[in-house]
Amino acid sequence: MAEGADKESKTEEASEKKIRDSIEKGQLPFAREAPVFASFVAILLFMMFFAQESITRIATFLSVFMEKPEEWPLDNAQDVVLLLRIVSLEAGKALAVLIVLLVVAALASSMLQNTPRFVLDRIKPKFSRISPREGWKRLFGAKGLVEFLKSLGKLLFAGIILGIAMREAQSTLMSGMITQPVIFGAVIAEIAQDIVMWIALAMLLVAGADIVWSRFSWMQDLRMTRQEVKDELKQTVGDPLVRMRIRSVQRDRARQRMMSAVPTATLVIANPTHYSIALRYIREQDAAPIVVAKGQDLIALRIREIAEANGIPVFEDVTLARSMYKQVSVDSMIPPQFYQAVAELVRAVYARKPAAARARNH
Repeated sequence: MAEGADKESKTEEASEKKIRDSIEKGQLPFAREAPVFASFVAILLFMMFFAQESITRIATFLSVFMEKPEEWPLDNAQDVVLLLRIVSLEAGKALAVLIVLLVVAALASSMLQNTPRFVLDRIKPKFSRISPREGWKRLFGAKGLVEFLKSLGKLLFAGIILGIAMREAQSTLMSGMITQPVIFGAVIAEIAQDIVMWIALAMLLVAGADIVWSRFSWMQDLRMTRQEVKDELKQTVGDPLVRMRIRSVQRDRARQRMMSAVPTATLVIANPTHYSIALRYIREQDAAPIVVAKGQDLIALRIREIAEANGIPVFEDVTLARSMYKQVSVDSMIPPQFYQAVAELVRAVYARKPAAARARNH
């Protein structure tokens, strides 16, 4: 009941981070029927290209053994062990190609599904792997039911194909029984090859369906609840309170840098108490006046205080200050629509400089 409720609460698609973490932990979708299909393909290739040579080799050995049994004494246990060892070695030589093909097919079917990777977490001992409760869930849960249906489907497919193949081959078998043993062996090999081929085709369908189901089931298991999405967002981007604190610190530092640049300004445009914009213009250096600081309310008053303390002219223009405050940004040139109005103020500043210089000299 709790498990079903937990699955119902997972309404969100898996995030890229959760998918990446699952892959790093080795929790990947794997279709078990793909290696079975690959094994049947390997057996089919062996029967088509190598079976005749292997069967001939082992038949030759057995014929020698059966024609001259006196050369193989069985007087004691050592003779029996020696004989079994020789027979096993010859059978291994005959089936070596089949064994290699099966190993290659199994490895290829696994590698094509997922990139091989070494994951230490997969080999760590876990109690859930030997827990009877977890084993019961695996057997009688949704995945266990799917595995049972797949096994049942494979048996049905194999039974139907075997029945059809034997019905079609019945007349061939009856006629082959009255032929020579060598010819009859070829007939049986051909029938067996057809049966394996049809089973391989059936397993292709089962493996394809299993691949689709395994990936669908994997994505379903990775689905997240809304709370998990929020928690992951906090871990990835940071806690909202921490982000607010960081932004606050950044604003304070930017404000301090801005205030330290006010003494370099050429003039300040102000709306007596609400807005202040500090501009710098050096004829030989700047193509247009540059905003070195701007502020509202308390910050605006602070800009005026610093400007007056450093002898920087402050021009009070309500309309110009309001419109400029909304359209300019710090460390950037003023927009062209303010060139004329600001140029007049700059000329007034430069006009005051000679008079101020003469007064100082006097």
